[in-house]
Amino acid sequence: MLKKIRGTMVMIKECFAMSLRNILSNRVRSFLTVLGILIGVTAVIALITTVSGFSGTLSSSFLSMGAGTLTVSVTGSDLKSGLTAGDLNALAEELDAVEGVTPTVNFRTRVARGGSYKTNITVSGKNAYYFYRNADTVGRGRKLNIVDENNMSPVCLISQTMVDEFFFGVDPVGNTIHISGIPFLVVGVLGDSSSESLVQLLSGNADILIPYTTALKMNSANVVTSFTVYLKDGVDSEKASDQLEEKLDALFSYEEDCYTVTTMSSIEDTMNSMLSMVSTLLAGIASIALVVGGIGIMNMMLTTVTERTVEIGLKKALGAIPWQIQIQFLIESFLLSMIGGLLGVLLGLALSFGLCQVMGMTFHLSTGAIALGVGFSAAVGIIFGWAPARKASKLNPIDALRSV
Repeated sequence: MLKKIRGTMVMIKECFAMSLRNILSNRVRSFLTVLGILIGVTAVIALITTVSGFSGTLSSSFLSMGAGTLTVSVTGSDLKSGLTAGDLNALAEELDAVEGVTPTVNFRTRVARGGSYKTNITVSGKNAYYFYRNADTVGRGRKLNIVDENNMSPVCLISQTMVDEFFFGVDPVGNTIHISGIPFLVVGVLGDSSSESLVQLLSGNADILIPYTTALKMNSANVVTSFTVYLKDGVDSEKASDQLEEKLDALFSYEEDCYTVTTMSSIEDTMNSMLSMVSTLLAGIASIALVVGGIGIMNMMLTTVTERTVEIGLKKALGAIPWQIQIQFLIESFLLSMIGGLLGVLLGLALSFGLCQVMGMTFHLSTGAIALGVGFSAAVGIIFGWAPARKASKLNPIDALRSV
């Protein structure tokens, strides 16, 4: 039994050596055959690894933008359309996990100064705590404070776009601008911060910031329908979300569908799900190249069988059994596919690394993508090499030798 196993191993070793010689003896044809597998594996590895790096970078960005915050959107009920200033203060004071609350009151309106005006300008109402948590919001001038908030003061901060539009060559701080026909004192200019918070991302960037109480007054409203909850350091956002929902349920008399609480985990789950779908779709499209490469391997192996008919006939005449012939051609097909697969993995990783560097993303080595590329290559070599190998093993030695 041991002798039989040893003989089989020697035979397989000889088949490998013979297959390598046959591949090297037809370098151009072998290269063109390998090229299809190489391109397919390169595409799969590069796409999956790059998407993985993009996902990691995006997750880190989302975490840094929205760490320690919950965003609430209120649809309201028949009895209560939104939250009052007292309700917001109660959330900040009664919930242990909450450090502060920032309401957001957005609207679009006409802005004018002198003889020039612009329509459809985004104005956002904020409270003093917003500027405490987002210190880099103000580039020049002062922040909106609690006095502005309590007095519904007509003061504002404007973006650089508004400065260029209405105050070209003039210092806007201390000057007046008309918002919806009401004169507002410009007390500051918004900074050009390169990093956005999740609050800004969800609520949108505004051209002008005013006290939220002033914004409510201008909208003839007394309730807030959108606000952000800032959590204390070290607080679990999921537990804080549950506490917040309990409080909101009580405020809305336990009616359903009155509000939506958005957490970082829900955003991240949705994002990861979408990226996974995109990655799978791209990998599926790239895998078409692998199938095309497999067809190329089958074509080459069928040609090889035809060219080596005499060799096959001689081996069978000398006592080679069909499975030995089949193993030889399967090994050759497998080697062709694996050479292309391994080269494709290296090229795909190099391409992905280069793309991540150019796009400013973190490169993540995806072992799953490597396993997929190598496994797919092996499977393609065996599947598409099986038919030619079977054809070779079925040849009649007399018919094969007759062609000499």
